Amino acid sequence: MNMLDENDQRLPWYKEHYVWMVIFFPCLAIVGGIITINLALKSNDGLVVDDYYKEGLQINRTLERDQTALGYQLQAKILIDQRLEEVVIKLKANHSFIYPENLSVTFLNATRAGFDKEANLLLTEKETYRGNLSKLMVGKWYVHIQHDDWRLIESINIK
Repeated sequence: MNMLDENDQRLPWYKEHYVWMVIFFPCLAIVGGIITINLALKSNDGLVVDDYYKEGLQINRTLERDQTALGYQLQAKILIDQRLEEVVIKLKANHSFIYPENLSVTFLNATRAGFDKEANLLLTEKETYRGNLSKLMVGKWYVHIQHDDWRLIESINIK
């Protein structure tokens, strides 16, 4: 005695659409997890500062340097020649500013700390500093121009 009708023909499980739909989503989650783990292992997320209290105290010193730059009314025009691997910075300031012989310049990539670069520039002409700088990748960069008691922050886009 068979309980199935003669017209009721069952398909094998692998031909059922609902089975594949149920299998698809867990498999998708596994693939997404593997991709996420791969990205987490390959990318550098940077380190948290061990002594955050000292770093917090340094913020006041940094803000003072920024305020000093504002007091001098410092402005910078940054010119980068990627082909010659040279950077030129033209500073403008008020009459009380004394142009130093050299500047420390840090190029900070907006998204990846591993690409940051530093350069030391020398005063070559009035208000103009020059130095060597290896090629920068395309994207947005923050430029910290600094000397002993002041710091100027600018941003540039490399195309």
